[in-house]
Amino acid sequence: MSAGEHTAPSSDALAGVAGTRFNWEKHVNRLLQVIGLPLIGIAVFLMIWQMGAASIQTSLGQFPGPAQVWDQAGTLVQEHIREREKAGEFYERQEVRNAKKLEKNPDASIKWRDYTGKSTFFDQIFTSLYTVAVGFILASLIAIPVGIACGLNESFYRACNPIIQVFKPVSPLAWLPLVTMVVSAVYTSEDPLFDKSFLNSAFTVALCCLWPTLINTTVGVSSVDKDLVNVSRVMALPTLTHIRRIVLPSAIPMIFTGLRLSLATGWMVLIAAEMLAQNPGLGKFIWDEFQNGSSNSLGRIMVAVVVIGLTGFALDKLMLILQKRVSWDKHATLR
Repeated sequence: MSAGEHTAPSSDALAGVAGTRFNWEKHVNRLLQVIGLPLIGIAVFLMIWQMGAASIQTSLGQFPGPAQVWDQAGTLVQEHIREREKAGEFYERQEVRNAKKLEKNPDASIKWRDYTGKSTFFDQIFTSLYTVAVGFILASLIAIPVGIACGLNESFYRACNPIIQVFKPVSPLAWLPLVTMVVSAVYTSEDPLFDKSFLNSAFTVALCCLWPTLINTTVGVSSVDKDLVNVSRVMALPTLTHIRRIVLPSAIPMIFTGLRLSLATGWMVLIAAEMLAQNPGLGKFIWDEFQNGSSNSLGRIMVAVVVIGLTGFALDKLMLILQKRVSWDKHATLR
């Protein structure tokens, strides 16, 4: 072959180039679907929000747009940082004072005082998360065993079903006064471990987020493959072994569906419960800002609204990750 001659590319080489181009197009399309479209949706939403906010005048001033909400978010962060610096300075002064006291009298008694500054926005986020976690765990500890019993025993299910159907749609606004009176009557310790407002909120959350887990657990357990149930009967597995080896692996997806619904319900209920029970948290933060009535209150309330939504989204994703870790995948065992 002479130096001036060129060979035509083979069909395999052309197929490889085409395949490479196709893969690039696929990756770009995938990236657009995963990142591009959500960003476009968020941008459109922010524009609509800004235009709508500019045309709304309230008794406290103009409704806050995205820029004002962002500014208030920065302000809340700065307030949290300043409050933490004050707490650090308080404990440093206390430590110096106690050191001087011990220097004069090594046998002197030392008293440490806790910092009693105001709760910051981030403190209230933590309080809300802690409260909803307690209520959610209490509800799950009741709902999952009862749901398993209902799914395994039709007679027990028929006995419980009227109670479930009656109390399932009850609003948290109806539960909270009853819970408040019961807690006040029963929880009468002179040195209480928990504040009554915290218990009121946690028990209200538990009562409202109990039902989705209970119902979905019942459906999941009652839908276990009959062949697996028959195998368990032939092997004469004990009840607890049957539940652990047969029922739970098959019912886990439905149980976690109920848990995710319950957590979402509990997170929504918590905000109303904190407003009414005056338990420190995001609900009380919103109520206090509403009562405050300053020019920045609406922006701070919108910050709380966005945080509530993002936190609920994060909690749901956390439950989904946990579900994937504990779910039994029969297809994976066959591969």
